[in-house]
Amino acid sequence: MATTPDTSDPTVEFPESPEPAADRPRPSPKAVTIGAVCKALHQEFPDISISKIRYLEDQKLLSPRRTQGGYRLYTQSDIQRLRTILRLQRDEFLPLRVIRQELAGGRVEREVASPGDGRSMRRATVTVRDPGSLYSLEDVVEETSADPTLVRELVDFGVIKGEVRGGTRYFDETEREIVRAVSELARYGVGGRNLRVFRSSADREAQLLQSILAPALRSRNPDRRKEAIEALENLASVTTHLKHLLLIRDLRQIVT
Repeated sequence: MATTPDTSDPTVEFPESPEPAADRPRPSPKAVTIGAVCKALHQEFPDISISKIRYLEDQKLLSPRRTQGGYRLYTQSDIQRLRTILRLQRDEFLPLRVIRQELAGGRVEREVASPGDGRSMRRATVTVRDPGSLYSLEDVVEETSADPTLVRELVDFGVIKGEVRGGTRYFDETEREIVRAVSELARYGVGGRNLRVFRSSADREAQLLQSILAPALRSRNPDRRKEAIEALENLASVTTHLKHLLLIRDLRQIVT
């Protein structure tokens, strides 16, 4: 007896037009369906979904091959590109316009082709570790093309703090990337004074997450503390995505 496909399964993609089962694509090991992509990336990106992947495709960030029946087939190159996009969103909080520029500049190809050459994605984590390189004001300005006055303004309003050594203020990698992001906002007239609302919001969220995990974070057991830090990073990722969704919802009300 013939069976009816389960349309409630979110990992199943149905074509835009009916296609006989015998004609449906049988992807090679190098090309997989959108549902398989979701399953493959779910562990690293718990909030991944078919609708999110389709949205990135609508934004011209992904271009999977399509069969005549409308099925999307993703190659390993497509998956690596998607992974890069998701990491840039999660770890660097870059807007899609900037991510598009990064991809157009060959960021994926460079980092995949030369994994051992010392160049890697700028990933911001909450893990307790060495802060890495420190940058003077001149270094930050050179690498981000930001206005020096803007950087000083960010210090004055407490958006970034830096560390004074020998009379010179140095900034770590995370603060350098904050300057990079703010310089993008500055193109639209957003200044340091306007960013105090972001700073206040971040402080409140940090206090909330700290209160949730405070006992484990203070634990003397290294394994428990490590688990707490990993949980903190996961919570930070979830709350960031939630803020993004709430912002999109409100912005849609503005343009309608």
